[in-house]
Amino acid sequence: MSVILDRPFENHENKMPQTGGPLLKTAGRGYNEKAYRWNRENYSRHRRYIDIWTFVLTWLTWLWRDSKEWSYGRGGITEEKKNIRRRKQAAWVRESFLELGPTFIKLGQLFSTRADLFPIEYVEELSKLQDRVPAFSYEQVEAIVFEDLGKKVEDLFRNFDPIPLAAASLGQVHKAQLNTGEEVVVKVQRPALKKLFEIDLAILKGIARYFQRHPKWGKGRDWLGIYDECCRILWLEIDYLKEGRNADTFRRNFRGYDWVMVPRVYWRYTASRVLTLEYVPGIKISNYEALEASGLDRKVLARLGAEAYLLQLLSNGFFHADPHPGNIAVSPEGALIFYDFGMMGQITTNLREKLMQTLYGIASKDAERVVASLIDLGALVPTGDMGPVRRSVQYMLDNFMDKPFEEQSVAAISDDLYEVAYDQPFRFPATFTFVMRAFSTLEGVGKGLDPEFNFMEVAQPFAMQLMSDINPQETGTIFNELGRQAAKVSSTAFGLPRKIDDLIEKLEQGDIRVRVRSTETDRLIRRLSSTQMGTSYALLTAGFAVSATILFVFDKVAVAIMVLSLAVVMGFSFVRLLRRIDRLDKML
Repeated sequence: MSVILDRPFENHENKMPQTGGPLLKTAGRGYNEKAYRWNRENYSRHRRYIDIWTFVLTWLTWLWRDSKEWSYGRGGITEEKKNIRRRKQAAWVRESFLELGPTFIKLGQLFSTRADLFPIEYVEELSKLQDRVPAFSYEQVEAIVFEDLGKKVEDLFRNFDPIPLAAASLGQVHKAQLNTGEEVVVKVQRPALKKLFEIDLAILKGIARYFQRHPKWGKGRDWLGIYDECCRILWLEIDYLKEGRNADTFRRNFRGYDWVMVPRVYWRYTASRVLTLEYVPGIKISNYEALEASGLDRKVLARLGAEAYLLQLLSNGFFHADPHPGNIAVSPEGALIFYDFGMMGQITTNLREKLMQTLYGIASKDAERVVASLIDLGALVPTGDMGPVRRSVQYMLDNFMDKPFEEQSVAAISDDLYEVAYDQPFRFPATFTFVMRAFSTLEGVGKGLDPEFNFMEVAQPFAMQLMSDINPQETGTIFNELGRQAAKVSSTAFGLPRKIDDLIEKLEQGDIRVRVRSTETDRLIRRLSSTQMGTSYALLTAGFAVSATILFVFDKVAVAIMVLSLAVVMGFSFVRLLRRIDRLDKML
């Protein structure tokens, strides 16, 4: 949730976000009660169960119908018709998530990073999911502040504005002043949100189990693992104490950079459902007119945004997982202001060496090395046969990596990667998808500020520095590359006996199945099978013919005709089989 002034540094009248029409100044009224029936404190488990499963079953019915050719009418199934339907479905899913409330709004935002799981139409539509929802009442705000901080609002703050600056699915933000005079924003969690999460996540676990057992959608997918990952992220995001610690860590990491600003946390006024932060207003980074009116250089801001994220990722290992334009602003002096630290990512300390293996694999177009390094990084979680994955990566390396590093596009690379990943037997963990989405988002923000901006061009010095820090000689001349290749060959040679032993052991244990196909053998087997079937037809024909003759002799004419008909059918089948055998011989 962000607190940004749309006009440069003015105290303007705060407007409530609009959802299906203007919301009244009295919080909690002026919206469609039916559409937002989750906006209450007393949640019904049975009502939620019906609402959620109704949505799921409706969606599945829609998908089932779309798999049937007759549902497309005249002309049958075409790619254009399928794309149109998927776009309509994706829009309906987004609206349904909004109506189902906070749990599903946050899930939709998480799924918008999962192009390895969902078609691109769904990803694009869910990325538009904005959690601007009706505010809850000031009386509820007072109750939550008193329960968590032990004092009334008027005893803790002065000039506490009852009309929130912004309302989102998990909470809302109010402007206030401390008794010592500092201007602050107070973020208050939505009432009974934990209870809603407990109810919804219990229902979603059953849905995850259903999808895991499904013969089509469960194949090659770890839905229960994805469910656990989403649960972890959602529970962390509603812990305001954790968000406060995230903000403090982020602030310390940029202590030496005067061009990055992070709001200070006031811990005396913070609890699990109440977070009090320094009020740091700024111009929204996508408000280009206001930035130019303030005399700020858009090209510089684009570069600073990319550098700030690269520092987070490569230097600190602690990064903002949702750097969309609503969470970044610009101060009068041109410093970047970051907001909303509920969703953060962390990378292990040994990332650098593993990341270098990925870079070397890409540079040498070695799919085996790329896949192995991505698995080590945790960027790939294998859940099945990785052979198709390696072939897909090799195809991408051979066809999409011909441009120089600085001319590559993050969005294009991520799109190609997700296109390869979609419907493959592996999944990306949340950290990796957050990084890819953040890169793509920042590239989009940068191009909005400066049409000539190239994220990879900014990243190139960081990558070179990373290579130099790990092993300076790796960035030397071509002789170093030849040395690496020679070392690789020698390493392979020394490891060959061990690999042969491993292969033999797997063969003995039955872990490897060898399939040998011979065209001549296949032809003989087919001919033998057909001959056996022909023999059966011949015997049946002869048997029915003899039976019909005997019945005629004993004046059982009606029955004899029936048996003779069966003999004719068997004889016809025998003739067809002989023709098929002749045709197969010619094809083989």
